Amino acid sequence: MNNIPSVDLADFLSDDPKKKQKFVDEIGSAYEEIGFVSLKNHFLDDKLTEELYKEVKNFFDLPIEVKRKYEIEGLGGQRGYVSFGKETAKGKSVADLKEFWHFGQEPCEGVYLPEELPENVQVKELDRFNETGMQAFRMLEKTGVYVLRALAIYIGLDEFYFDPWVTNGNSILRPIHYPPITQEPDDAVRAAAHGDINLITLLMGASAGGLQVLRKDDKWIDAIPNENELVINVGDMLERLTNNKLRSTIHRVVNPPKEEWSKPRYSIPFFMHPRGDMKLNCLPECIDKDHPKAYPDITAGEFLHQRLVEIGLIKE
Repeated sequence: MNNIPSVDLADFLSDDPKKKQKFVDEIGSAYEEIGFVSLKNHFLDDKLTEELYKEVKNFFDLPIEVKRKYEIEGLGGQRGYVSFGKETAKGKSVADLKEFWHFGQEPCEGVYLPEELPENVQVKELDRFNETGMQAFRMLEKTGVYVLRALAIYIGLDEFYFDPWVTNGNSILRPIHYPPITQEPDDAVRAAAHGDINLITLLMGASAGGLQVLRKDDKWIDAIPNENELVINVGDMLERLTNNKLRSTIHRVVNPPKEEWSKPRYSIPFFMHPRGDMKLNCLPECIDKDHPKAYPDITAGEFLHQRLVEIGLIKE
């Protein structure tokens, strides 16, 4: 396998039980094998994608003193702007070469949540930035719900097992800007090797290559989706919940060849998180004599806090 497998969400959404089961089997086995797929026929259309990239570029082109107005103390980077050099991959000492923005969940009115989610930060200089970001947030969230329904079936759970946990969950849409590289990076890369924290990540096509995935044989391969497809991978929460049945694969964004250092890179992942009170205890369906329980019990909120400390976005 020299690239990630491609799957078609239209199969899962069809009225044909055989096509639906085909999608379940394909995505489930891909997540056991490599932890990544490329997904076609999702809910994010080309027009919205183009609009969002335009708004994101407009934001990152703002003067740094304007962007820093939106870096809010006390939020642990969970909303608004996070400036260059703030985030470090778990276990690394050198910060990644990126700046980014966070759009977060806007819960339904009147819903009870065990945690108070911060409000989104509104950018005054750009009329369409926040609205476009939240439109994309909803379409990616909708896509993620169906992917998790397929995985629930694959694991042996009720199809709608994840629905109440990810509806109004603590998900994040993160537009990232990797600026041009202007000097030798001293071991820093655009994003060091890491696993994602959340249940699943849905990644819109980046403006340039660089995403690589670590195979089981420890070989790095390029993750190259077909045009108009999303890259979707398993995060650490889902790996933990499934007792390592589904793999949270290590991945990275490497620096481009030196002749392309002058080009910026834009990338927009959607990190699908559950509510903080979801238990990530290993599912009984994924435990047997050959696969004993691998992790102690923990909630999603507790796990997220641990990891945000590890990557330097919040202090203990």
